[in-house]
Amino acid sequence: MPKDMHQNAADHHEQAAKAHRTAAQQHGSNDHVSGKQQSAQAVDKSKVAHEHSTQANNKSQQQK
Repeated sequence: MPKDMHQNAADHHEQAAKAHRTAAQQHGSNDHVSGKQQSAQAVDKSKVAHEHSTQANNKSQQQK
């Protein structure tokens, strides 16, 4: 179970990283409105990834 939780957290981190890369590309193309929107989504995805990582870590610690 914890391995699945860690993989799920890793998947969320990758989604957040992709959103950050997309936002950076939009900002680099002077598309600041879309870049700002994408940046906000990236931050939200990062928060979700952090929550999943914390949950997976807590579950792992409980099993020790």
